[in-house]
Amino acid sequence: PSESLVSYLVTQAPGLKSDVMRLALEAAACATQNGLVKRRDLITVIDYSIPSTEPRLFTFDLGSRELLYREHVAHGKNSGGNIPTIFSNRHGSLATSLGLFVTADTYFGSNGYSLRLRGLEKGVNDNAWDRAIVMHGANYVSSLAIRAFGRLGRSWGCPAVRAEVSKKLINTIKGGSPIFAYYPDRTWLAQSRFLPKAKAKMASAEKGER
Repeated sequence: PSESLVSYLVTQAPGLKSDVMRLALEAAACATQNGLVKRRDLITVIDYSIPSTEPRLFTFDLGSRELLYREHVAHGKNSGGNIPTIFSNRHGSLATSLGLFVTADTYFGSNGYSLRLRGLEKGVNDNAWDRAIVMHGANYVSSLAIRAFGRLGRSWGCPAVRAEVSKKLINTIKGGSPIFAYYPDRTWLAQSRFLPKAKAKMASAEKGER
């Protein structure tokens, strides 16, 4: 991705770091080249290294280069407190998964209007579909929850958002747009098939450490 695009997008998104934006665009471009992304006009970035008390989901329109959403998003109850540190692809883990996802179709489930997500990274998030890791609205994603718990309430691994914005957000990003869920996890960054540059950078850094 061009540096001018990265810096232009992050100036609109307080809290989002350039490094994370760069990785998200790189991963989405790689997936697009592999025919895995239908909608190239959008990208959603979730940075789980940001506390749940702060907005950490950012959706951009890449055509108009504008920030469409900057929202709070929940993580899984077994991922940690205010800042998650444990991520899992396992069934029954009740934890959040990292990596690149692509949005699919919508349905009405036990959490109301929901958006199915397809995890594109083997061993990292490819169980998301079977685990029913979906985007949905939740009343525990609110300033009320933050006041009560000192953090957002937590999901079973789903990226849950504010109930008031969920339908609009889901309708904006459904149908094949990428979602990049980030945390500075060295193992994932070094292995992700969608981040060849990050992989190369980490390999050369490790050589230097030896």
